[in-house]
Amino acid sequence: MHRDPPPLPNFPDLSGRHPAPGPRGDGRWLVRTVWISDLHLGTPGCQAEALLDFLKRVDCETLYLVGDVIDGWQLRRSWYWPQAHNDVVQKLLRKVRKGTRVVFVPGNHDEFARRYVQHEFGGIEVVDEAVHRTADGRRLWVTHGDLFDGVVQCARWLAYLGDNLYELTLRLNRHFNRLRARLGLPYWSLSKYLKLKVKRAVSYVSDFERAVAHEARKRGVDGVVCGHIHHAEIRNIDGLLYCNDGDWVESMTALVEHFDGQLAIVEWGRPDTTLPVPLSGDEAPAPLRWPPTLPNPVQVRVQP
Repeated sequence: MHRDPPPLPNFPDLSGRHPAPGPRGDGRWLVRTVWISDLHLGTPGCQAEALLDFLKRVDCETLYLVGDVIDGWQLRRSWYWPQAHNDVVQKLLRKVRKGTRVVFVPGNHDEFARRYVQHEFGGIEVVDEAVHRTADGRRLWVTHGDLFDGVVQCARWLAYLGDNLYELTLRLNRHFNRLRARLGLPYWSLSKYLKLKVKRAVSYVSDFERAVAHEARKRGVDGVVCGHIHHAEIRNIDGLLYCNDGDWVESMTALVEHFDGQLAIVEWGRPDTTLPVPLSGDEAPAPLRWPPTLPNPVQVRVQP
């Protein structure tokens, strides 16, 4: 299902021109489209404060929630829902009221929402999948990606076991990073390090990416946007554009589209990260830099 996003009257008037990517006069940032996934609201590992900061500072015409927004698996085991997680949900609903089109593509952790495909909740559209057309005309298939994970599909008990072990790793990582913070050291992800170093995990990521890209090619689209594996990436796979928007547990990343159709991965960094002071007057950001300069630990990787 696809329809053009609604007009956004609260965005600044740029003398009849389509809004350019970059800072607004009120200190927020404007892009055409944002994709985020794997928020895992309902778990202690969710970086809700950083996510809320991102949602407050970034405006867009269309926001895609690409699955695993609410972690139903964890909530069934034990209830965890602090105020920050509720604030994220309220912020998403507020964006809808202010004119942003919000599209929710459920994943395996919030698969309960798949029963409500083609419905709207608070103005948030629930769809099984979507096709997004970029400003430069490319068609991107949007799917969470769990249907291409053999462990989830064929050995569900193993997926649940892996989820428990992953949560244990995140718990150890939180304690470890509290110690690093006391020593003045930046955040470091143990689980991300293990996934990049363990040969079998690297092979799993590569197999997943190729499976998703293969299906996208069969569908006749120009590219695919997915989540699921918590590994942000923009690259070509045999001539097809593969984009993964990462997660808000370890990497705190989002995929964004500029108004010229170019794509970039934004790593928000630590929860206390702030954007630089917005540019003023006629100082426009470079076409492929969003925002133009970002201090560490925020990083931006732009599509080549």
